[in-house]
Amino acid sequence: MPQRAGDPHPPPRPQRRAHTHHRPTGDVTDPYAWLADPNDPAVLAHLRAENEHTSAHLAHLTELRTDIVDAIRARTNEDDISAATRYGEWFYAAHSSAQSAYPVIRRARDADAARDPNRSEVVLDQNAEAAGCTHSELGAVEPSPDHRLVAWAHDTDGDEHFTLRIRDVATGVDLDDVIHDVAWSGVAWTGDGQHIVYVVPDATERPHRVMAHRLGSDSGEDIIVWTEDDPRFHVAIGATRSGRWIVIHSASKTTTEVHLIDASAPTGDLRCVHPRRDGVDYSVEDWGDQLLILHNIDAPDFALAVCDGPGHDWHPFIDHQPGRRLVAVDPFADFCAVHAWDNAQPQIWLLDRNGDAVGKVDVGDGPHDVEFGANENWDSNQLRVVYQSLAHPATTADVAVGDMTVTTVHQVAVESIDLADYTSRRLWAQAADGTALPIDLFGRCDTPLDGTAPVVCYGYGSYEISLAPWFSTARTVLADQGVLWALLHPRGGGEFGRNWYESGRLHNKQNTFGDVIACVEYLRDSYVDPARIGLRGGSAGGALVGACITQRPELFALGIAEVPFVDVVTTMSDPTLPLTATEWEEWGDPRRVDAAEWIGAWSPYDNTHPAAYPAMFVTAGLHDPRVGYHEPAKWVARLRDMTTSTAPILLRTELDGGHAGPTDRYAAWADEADIIAFTLDVFGIAVTDHHTAPATTR
Repeated sequence: MPQRAGDPHPPPRPQRRAHTHHRPTGDVTDPYAWLADPNDPAVLAHLRAENEHTSAHLAHLTELRTDIVDAIRARTNEDDISAATRYGEWFYAAHSSAQSAYPVIRRARDADAARDPNRSEVVLDQNAEAAGCTHSELGAVEPSPDHRLVAWAHDTDGDEHFTLRIRDVATGVDLDDVIHDVAWSGVAWTGDGQHIVYVVPDATERPHRVMAHRLGSDSGEDIIVWTEDDPRFHVAIGATRSGRWIVIHSASKTTTEVHLIDASAPTGDLRCVHPRRDGVDYSVEDWGDQLLILHNIDAPDFALAVCDGPGHDWHPFIDHQPGRRLVAVDPFADFCAVHAWDNAQPQIWLLDRNGDAVGKVDVGDGPHDVEFGANENWDSNQLRVVYQSLAHPATTADVAVGDMTVTTVHQVAVESIDLADYTSRRLWAQAADGTALPIDLFGRCDTPLDGTAPVVCYGYGSYEISLAPWFSTARTVLADQGVLWALLHPRGGGEFGRNWYESGRLHNKQNTFGDVIACVEYLRDSYVDPARIGLRGGSAGGALVGACITQRPELFALGIAEVPFVDVVTTMSDPTLPLTATEWEEWGDPRRVDAAEWIGAWSPYDNTHPAAYPAMFVTAGLHDPRVGYHEPAKWVARLRDMTTSTAPILLRTELDGGHAGPTDRYAAWADEADIIAFTLDVFGIAVTDHHTAPATTR
């Protein structure tokens, strides 16, 4: 990497140690492979040196970073209280307060009291649990059927190994029951509240075994309920809203098998709903005396069937419609709600027990998100939803089943600014093969679309995940400096159905990156400053950033790659690593020649060649079980080796965190402020009082 003249903070240079990867396509040298050994003292020393280098490079932005944090804080109601959620005879709410990093879960017998700290009781205070911890993340928080106890899971390292405890809510004291190394994939109470069912991971971090713990017993006596031996499959569990079943959902990327446990007999026989068959994907919900089954048998975008129970014939309930991807179904005693994606827009509609449409939830026609909210009660006559857009904050609402009236019960408050100053719209680009590609564009209403404004593009495009527009308070701070933000929807996601996903995975993965490049070129040619385009993404979205920047570095002034999956061939060749075997159906198994060729054609680490790379801000988590910290660390080292530009390439590693970064909201704001400040600096934006930063007086 060429050095800037007189650079007082040259980047650290890790040692180059000889190492060769033997691949079916030929041997590959990797001088930075040693960074994958967390037990090598030189690794931690290097990561710390990288953090020091990043801090030194950002030092001249200290005042700006402080202003950005202040702006985020000024626009946030730090004393916010969530909507109260009815659960049995209780109402639960999350209370945030100024200076507290985490919310407090409280409850009462009515909704208003649950939102009043003087009339509600504490269920769980994460601030207290986080005291003395370098990381704090809550997993499951599940009240027992009688609501006397609550099972709660806590991760204090960021490695997604949770400790499960049982708390007596009245006393605030945990029982002696403690279960270590619990997976993230759910817990469930039995109907009598005497057993808790949970999942444990195997050596590769794959949730694979379902266990049942009897309250008051030693965890060493816990009973194995189910073990998934196929390394491609991971296991998740949950209790049905009716309380009748505990569902064991075992799934690969393309195939599913579901078993039901009688919630009154957790150690009894399992009932298989449909034996696994390669390519058959389904999920099961209990509808009282029937089961609802969302499936893809002769229905690539899924259909909904109903049956009288395991082993009974399935009968059509909602027919398959190509391009309309049925995603989830939420059943209640007298109706069910269906969540779907149609034409790259999410939607929810309600059906009665006869399958007749009750109505569609109306949240407007613009680019938006609408999801099921917290719906805990089986006998409810309303559906709770949460909707938002790039320009509208998350709103919790109740939909009356009778007339489909939508009643707002809570909206995330955004203070000190006028939301009417911001707007979002949908644009359409075109891929090289003619495929129409949606782009959701956000910015201030007065930001010109004449080719003078900078833009940050964001993409994911993997795992059939449909990326719905979501509101971000921090993003309004960026917008106030005239920066546009574009949400891209490349193939590999699920926005247009299963074919959209299939067209962007395995040997078709290059379509994902080609789509992003086509969207960027469209924005460049029609709306934004060609010299100030950024690309941001995390995890698999970080792979997207890496692939696009190594393929077309001249398109971008900035890349932000958060915990990026960039050394794809190496990781996917090693089945002893977390997630490798479960991911072969997504990326391919490069131990085979064909997969090694198609992954090797785009894998960012393998394709970082001499070029003038843009400014880069890359993050990692030392305890990340999903993307090893060494992948971004190696890639940054190689980028610096290969770049012919003097643009900064920075790496920041959370030494006490994992895949999701800091969970403390103030630490998260500080991290985001670093990225925003870096972005403004790269784009050459001198922050002034125009639209103001921190904009606390508007």
